[in-house]
Amino acid sequence: MKIIAVGWNYHDHNKEMNRSFIPKEPTIFMKPDSALLKDGKPFFIPDFSERIEYEAELVIKINRLGKNIAPRFAHRYYNEVTVGIDFTARDLQQKQRENGAPWEISKAFDSSAVVGKFIEIPEEQRNNIDFHLDINEKTVQKGNNAEMIFKIDEIIAYVSRFFTLKIGDLIFTGTPSGVGPVSIDDHLQGYIGDKKLLDFYVK
Repeated sequence: MKIIAVGWNYHDHNKEMNRSFIPKEPTIFMKPDSALLKDGKPFFIPDFSERIEYEAELVIKINRLGKNIAPRFAHRYYNEVTVGIDFTARDLQQKQRENGAPWEISKAFDSSAVVGKFIEIPEEQRNNIDFHLDINEKTVQKGNNAEMIFKIDEIIAYVSRFFTLKIGDLIFTGTPSGVGPVSIDDHLQGYIGDKKLLDFYVK
């Protein structure tokens, strides 16, 4: 099982991160299977970072084997989605960028890829999915995948040029604006529409 993630896929998030460029192709990075956190288990803030930030995202689950998938067929390769959190050690990321070094340690550490319960989404609704994240019962992020720079089908097609997609692989599709730090005892709840799919605490 692979965890594939897309960076810089919402204009409003790029703006809040002071990035003015528009990517011409999806920006892809990977997380190992040890990054996966599910079933409502708590997230423990690691001791190597002073600023862990949440990034709420739509996550899709691949349901068939695929390589070099044409965009017009990409919709056949998933039918379930959920809300996930791409946790980022922002201080480490900044340090690595300043040094011109890869920044996997800031994105791919253990338990940095949180996923909620997956639900099926009819094909005709897959390009208009509202999602949001609440922390301590206050909404901090809202998004809709219609606002993505690269749509889900484009992402699947692009990724499959480089990596064979297998059943159970997960793709984090990018975060809208509103990212921020988490603290011990924060309660995170993620929704698609009014369905709560993600529910866990920070420890």
